[in-house]
Amino acid sequence: MNKFFKNYKGIILLLIGILTGSIAGLVFGKQVEVIKPIGDIFLNFLFTAVIPLVFFAIASAIAGLSSSSKLNKMMGVMSIVFLATVLISASLTILAVHIFPIHENMQVLKLTEVIEKKPIGDQITQMFTTAEFYELLSRKSMLAMIIFSVLIGFATLHAGEKGAAFARFLHAGNEVFKNVFTIIMKLGPIGLGAYFAYQVGVFGPQLFGTYARSLGLYYGVGAFYFVFIFSLYAFVAGGKKGLLIFWPNNIIPSATALGTCSSVATIPANLDACKKIGIPDYITNVAVPLGATLHKDGSSISSIIKMAVVFALFGKSFNSADVIILALGMTVLVSIVEGGIPNGGYVGELLFISAYGFPIEALPPAMIIGTLVDPMATLLNATGDNVSAMLVTRFTEGKNWLKKAVS
Repeated sequence: MNKFFKNYKGIILLLIGILTGSIAGLVFGKQVEVIKPIGDIFLNFLFTAVIPLVFFAIASAIAGLSSSSKLNKMMGVMSIVFLATVLISASLTILAVHIFPIHENMQVLKLTEVIEKKPIGDQITQMFTTAEFYELLSRKSMLAMIIFSVLIGFATLHAGEKGAAFARFLHAGNEVFKNVFTIIMKLGPIGLGAYFAYQVGVFGPQLFGTYARSLGLYYGVGAFYFVFIFSLYAFVAGGKKGLLIFWPNNIIPSATALGTCSSVATIPANLDACKKIGIPDYITNVAVPLGATLHKDGSSISSIIKMAVVFALFGKSFNSADVIILALGMTVLVSIVEGGIPNGGYVGELLFISAYGFPIEALPPAMIIGTLVDPMATLLNATGDNVSAMLVTRFTEGKNWLKKAVS
């Protein structure tokens, strides 16, 4: 029981804060507006910390690459498999959102900031670049800052020994801001509780219907993906034998993922499962650890649902082609960026809110959904690495890889 509480402590405390705030909102109504500044302070801390956090995380990760890490066939195949599965999970979720709309009869929140509508060319330019360096420090220029971080990372990598001191600075900055973010998130139960009290007190308990529908959709899509899509991947990787060997060896990783609520903590169970499946060590030892940080099918599903809910809450359409294309791109980006960052899902929420130009009020609903779907998201994120490793083996070693492994 103590181990369970330790693993889920963050989620439990956030839920207690949200529940307490909800009760306060129901009891005191609009009088709870006086505690809204507490929630605003918490959100401001998050938005302030996320810029340097993401910069150091990306730049230091690239600066730490070895020059040979991307030069073999397996790494290329793995990159394609990771990208394809994340896009498939996101696309299925977009389809599910349209089949089972979660926006009907939803209470629309008031915007405190005007979302400017600009020509598509101007939007693309503003999204990927800024005219001045200082503008990179704004949360509204998050994608441009990420691109700049990538450039800094590769520049440091290519500088070699001459850039070693700067590389150490990037790694140190990454560790420092990880801890900054961890400290800020300790205020989460109070900050989110205050904000949720305000939402319920001012906009009414009908908000609960919004979260119930979105959670029902997430767990429905997640269960479908876990059972049927993972089975499809296993069949593509190894035919009927692949299907039969995957599921018995996926039981322990699944239980570990649910028990620890951590993709990283599931790595040992995944490594053992991949060995029993017959995946070569050189693939297992790269695909599983990298997958724990870069490959997140469950997070891609939750990203789309969070976006759909936020769009609906602010009375915006989630149907246009440009919105959906950006959503798919942001999903891939979120899957990559949030790995290795404490509470990385919250960083992902900050990214898409900034990319679409939503105000700060859009963050709490996304955070609440992210918190409630975390167990299923971890299950899909962690065990998806095993079936992805099977696919990587299939396209690296050939279609008879499983026969060779058995023999």
